Amino acid sequence: MRRESGQWLPWVLLVVALLFLILIGAGTFSPLESLLGQIIAPVARGVAGVLDTLGDLGQTAQDVQQLQAQAETLQSTNDTLIQENFRLREFKAENDELRRILNFVQENPTYSYIGADVVERGCGTFPCGTLVGQDTNPYLQYLIINTGTRQGIAVGMPVVTSGAVLVGRVARVSPNLAYIQLINDPQSQIAAMLQESRITGMLVGTTEGGLSMIDILPDEEVFGGETVITSAAGGLLPRGLILGQVESVSYLESDLFQRAVIRPAIDFRRLEIVLVITDFARVNLQEFEK
Repeated sequence: MRRESGQWLPWVLLVVALLFLILIGAGTFSPLESLLGQIIAPVARGVAGVLDTLGDLGQTAQDVQQLQAQAETLQSTNDTLIQENFRLREFKAENDELRRILNFVQENPTYSYIGADVVERGCGTFPCGTLVGQDTNPYLQYLIINTGTRQGIAVGMPVVTSGAVLVGRVARVSPNLAYIQLINDPQSQIAAMLQESRITGMLVGTTEGGLSMIDILPDEEVFGGETVITSAAGGLLPRGLILGQVESVSYLESDLFQRAVIRPAIDFRRLEIVLVITDFARVNLQEFEK
C-alpha cells in the first residue's frame, strides 16, 4: 500500500499544479494577488530605494574623491601663481627703482657713478653701540653698502638715490664695504639753500633722526613747503641735490639765527639701492693758496 501511494504522489502534485494554474488564469486569486501586491510593493520600493541610495553613495564618494583631487590641483596652482605674483611685484619694484636711478644718471651725464646695495642699517635712537671691528661706531644714522675701495669708493663721496635725493656721504671704507653717514646723523653738516628763495644755511641732523636747517639770518623770510637743496659752498657736494622740505620755522630773540624743521625727502629705512658719485665737477679752492 505504501508503494502504491508513493507512485501516485507525483501525479497528484501535477494535477494540483494544473488546477492552480487554471484558477489563476480564471482570476480566482485576484483578491489575494492584490493583497500580496500591497504588502510586497512597499518592501520592493524600499529595497529599490536602498539600492539606489547605495548606488548614489558610491557615485558621491567617487565624486568627492574627484573634487578633492581637483581642489588639491587648484590649490597647488594657486600657490604657484601667488609665488609668481610676489616675484613679479618684486621685479617691478626693483625695475621701477632702477629706472628712476637711471633717469638721474641720464640727467647728470657729467657725474661718475658706482651702484651699490644697502646691506645694513644703523640704529635710529641714541645710543647706538654698534661695533665695527674693535672700534665703537661713531655714527647714529648710517648705512652699509656692498662696495668699497676695490670698486673705487673713497671717504667723502656723496651718495644719492632716485629723484636726485642726497642720502649721505661715505665716512669709512673697507675693501668691499662702505659706511655711509646719513644726512640726518647728528654729526652731519651740509651746506644747503632753499630752492625758491635761495636762502642759505646749514642742514644738520638731530639725535632723534630728524633734520634742521640752521644759520638762517633773522631777517630772511622762510616759507613752509620750500624745497631744501645742496649748495656749492665748500665744493664738497654737487649743487642741487634734494635734501627735504621746510615744515616749520622758529626764532627766539636770544638766538642769532632762525631754525627750520626739515622733512626728509626720503624714508631712510626703505633704501635698498643707492649711487655713489665718484666724480663730479669741483671748484678747486686751493688755487689761491698755490
